[in-house]
Amino acid sequence: MRSPFPGMDPFLEDSSLWPQFHQSLVGRLRDDFQQRLLDYDHYWPRLHARHYVADGEHREDYIEIVHDSDDRLITLVDVVSPANKATAAGREAFQSTWRRGNQAGANLVEIDLVLQGQPLVEYSRDGLPKWDYAVTVLRRKMPKQFEIYTSSLPKRLPRFKLPLAADERDAIVDLQAVFARCYDQGGFGARIDYQQAPSVALSDENRQLVERLLPGLNTNSNCFTSESLSPPTIFGKKRDARMAATKCIGARLWNN
Repeated sequence: MRSPFPGMDPFLEDSSLWPQFHQSLVGRLRDDFQQRLLDYDHYWPRLHARHYVADGEHREDYIEIVHDSDDRLITLVDVVSPANKATAAGREAFQSTWRRGNQAGANLVEIDLVLQGQPLVEYSRDGLPKWDYAVTVLRRKMPKQFEIYTSSLPKRLPRFKLPLAADERDAIVDLQAVFARCYDQGGFGARIDYQQAPSVALSDENRQLVERLLPGLNTNSNCFTSESLSPPTIFGKKRDARMAATKCIGARLWNN
């Protein structure tokens, strides 16, 4: 059974589903990277995991792309979890991973498929278009410029450029294709009750989309209000987003 959504499925944010989905998605991404990096012949994507406690124990896999010759970290790819965006311990665990990647001189890639909580990557969003989901790329050679590949609930997930060494071409990753394999192979369609509202709060626009896609849905749920949503808070020092906005608009974003 395929997901009824054209892109990300908000039902997967449920706490009973997310841990397996996260692990499966990261694993499928690693497999995808491994195939794409065969053309380069000197990179290897490997899995690492972090552990922390926030309303229970959490294990979250992430990907390190290393150079075969000296095991040097080239690119770190991290999929955000609800706990990363909604709990202090989860936020610190994610940011600690990013600090380590930054100190190693690696490119950083954040894949955020979570509606709830507050943003993790620190830059001002003033003047940028709204989005539900995003891949944010921070290249080591341009540490103050963000590449933002965005998507919304009615659209497919984006393709994005996976940076490698500064003198080599990027690999292109189709996030929607990886998500589809993850969803199908993980059997998530059989585990989700699409007659009940998702556990994550939705905006009015997204609620209307869900009702159109799932006509048998029970809408008598507090999750179908936007009252619990608040404007995002950026933690720490805000960065100037003018360069990020220029890059986001000027780059080829592959968003449908």
